[in-house]
Amino acid sequence: MSTSRVVTANGIDLFIREAGQGPLVVLCHGWPELSYSWRHQIPAIAAAGFHVVAPDMRGFGQTTAPSEISAYTIFDTVGDVVGLVQALGETQAIVIGHDWGAPVAWHAALFRPDIFTAVAGLSVPPPFRGRGKPLDLLRQNGITNFYWQYFQKPGVAEAELERDVAHTMRIVLGGRGLADPTAAMFVQEGKGFLGHASGHDPLPGWLSEADLAYFTETFRKSGFRGGLNWYRNLDRNWELTAPWQDAQIRQPSLFIAGSRDAVITGLIGSKLVEKLELVLPNLTRKVIIEGAGHWVQQERPDEVNAALVKFLKENGAAR
Repeated sequence: MSTSRVVTANGIDLFIREAGQGPLVVLCHGWPELSYSWRHQIPAIAAAGFHVVAPDMRGFGQTTAPSEISAYTIFDTVGDVVGLVQALGETQAIVIGHDWGAPVAWHAALFRPDIFTAVAGLSVPPPFRGRGKPLDLLRQNGITNFYWQYFQKPGVAEAELERDVAHTMRIVLGGRGLADPTAAMFVQEGKGFLGHASGHDPLPGWLSEADLAYFTETFRKSGFRGGLNWYRNLDRNWELTAPWQDAQIRQPSLFIAGSRDAVITGLIGSKLVEKLELVLPNLTRKVIIEGAGHWVQQERPDEVNAALVKFLKENGAAR
């Protein structure tokens, strides 16, 4: 059973869910998600002998959402996790992230190896800092309708996503997926980000109406701007991480993804998954869960929990 409270760290108020006692494990969610996305992992990790903490990340849910776009860089989001560890009275932690939370976890381990003793990323491979800004590279390759690009102009995606939040969450989280899941990442002219789906499909078995209602109600209150501001720092993050060009994450690491996750099946992602060891020389396991999609820790909690608990016990000295 987890409890929740608000912790002040790095100049903002972080809403957290927590359970258990022992070495600290921090879980970082992605977009458009919440600490609730870890509802299946929190009890399993606590039962394994750890103090597990999942915040609503900066800009999401009940956590502070600064108004400035510049307040959502990778330094800010990693700073929140560093501050959270300190606010909880600890000096070290294991950090785990999914989707946008994965870059936070990977960079936390990269920037502060003194604090983060092991790291796991779900769905998104570790940072291979390319030779140019992400949005520039898209344009140079003739791509103008990738969802990252659609999310750039303040107000555009917000208006679409907030028009009917229940409809938005049903499509984004509950969509059955297309024959080609990567199609959802490209925005067709005049159709918006949600135009690829009707929103009338039955929910997948892993997402209940009650789950959907929780996400919907929370995003109805918070809006989507905070989370979208993460995307508006893609190029800025590339600039900020220049000192870490070709750097490696040397702590023990774990990678988990679903075999049907468009993030790892696409042209860029599939190459990165093959090259994980270049950035992660101490990669302990690469777990690709057959048939799972992007929301892997919610879709296949038993397999994800088993992999995470094994990794934590081997690298976290549970009490």
